[in-house]
Amino acid sequence: MRYFTAFVFCALLFIACTEANPPFSVNEDGGLHTTILGDSSGQLPYGKLYLDYPADSFLTEFEVGDIVTVAIVGYDTLDIPVAVSVNDVPIAGFVLTAITGSDKLQLEAHYGNLAEILKITDVKTPIEVIVSLKEKGGYLTGLEIMRNFQYLSTNIESYPELSIEEFANFREVRTTGIGKGKLYRSSSPIYISLGRYLYADSLAKEAGIATFINLADTKNNAESNKGFESSYYSSQNAIFLSLPVEFFSMPFKEGLVNGFRYMSEHDSPYLVHCTYGMDRTGFTIAVLEALMGATAEEIQADYAKTFSNYYNVVDGMQVPLNGQQVDFFKSVVLRNLRTVYHAEGINIPDTGYADNSNAEWAAATELYLQKLGMTLEEISSLKNKLK
Repeated sequence: MRYFTAFVFCALLFIACTEANPPFSVNEDGGLHTTILGDSSGQLPYGKLYLDYPADSFLTEFEVGDIVTVAIVGYDTLDIPVAVSVNDVPIAGFVLTAITGSDKLQLEAHYGNLAEILKITDVKTPIEVIVSLKEKGGYLTGLEIMRNFQYLSTNIESYPELSIEEFANFREVRTTGIGKGKLYRSSSPIYISLGRYLYADSLAKEAGIATFINLADTKNNAESNKGFESSYYSSQNAIFLSLPVEFFSMPFKEGLVNGFRYMSEHDSPYLVHCTYGMDRTGFTIAVLEALMGATAEEIQADYAKTFSNYYNVVDGMQVPLNGQQVDFFKSVVLRNLRTVYHAEGINIPDTGYADNSNAEWAAATELYLQKLGMTLEEISSLKNKLK
């Protein structure tokens, strides 16, 4: 099978077995050879993959923070981190969890059903798995970042170095291929609890936003926000998609297509948002940027900006992210795109995460949208709206 590397993210999955598993073993080179466990019906419970190997034994050969290569024989080969929780990796990330005292290891996705990703619904025979060391301690920095970050404040006073636009996570998307005044992104202009809605709504009015793409809410939920009826938002075109934070799932993919079709049928300027304007918005905007010919560096910089706009409030005051932290979040977005595209059978040559040309990203993204059900005519219409 083709190697699909991504130390935090990978399209992976597995299966369960109804037959007795052969005993596990450790290879001479330190690699672990085992099988996948399932329930008595041969189903893969909750879309996770359980390896028939005790965590304590595993942790005598490997450590939390290592990056390991997991070869699921007959399916895929993946490079992923060892951790103790799926929350140790960003959303859409994949992880091998080793919890002290557990009689098994676990492979899972952060907001993703692994069985669905690999389109596996049940298993009738044992599935062989080989785990070997890829990079000793290669994810220790990622663990530190994910575990130690302080998050956000609702008070603008906590962000003295940020502009109003940055506090609202509001900005125009001006990557290669996207025309001036066509596409914007922000935190929610209607969700009160985040403390940014009035700023985002006012900035949307100033920018003349004509069409809102609401990734987070149903129409009823959106309209139930206090003050919605008097907002600028309420006077413009809007689609309410209520997408789950599961980029591999059918509801997310169908909603993404519905949002893009709505854009192609309505006038710009467009504003794409979810709640924070971070995960769902970050992925959606990255898809549009890649489609229109943005470079990898542009996509990464735009994505990471959101984290600089929210993180790292300590004792009521934001401490700016350092370069290592920013680079970590830059790495997330391209890995997300690669992993999600890979799940649809689209593979971008793995010459390094930021090394592929914008033409390669654009072609892969157009194919991805076709896989999701958009026609070439619809894709062309969307691109024309964004030029």
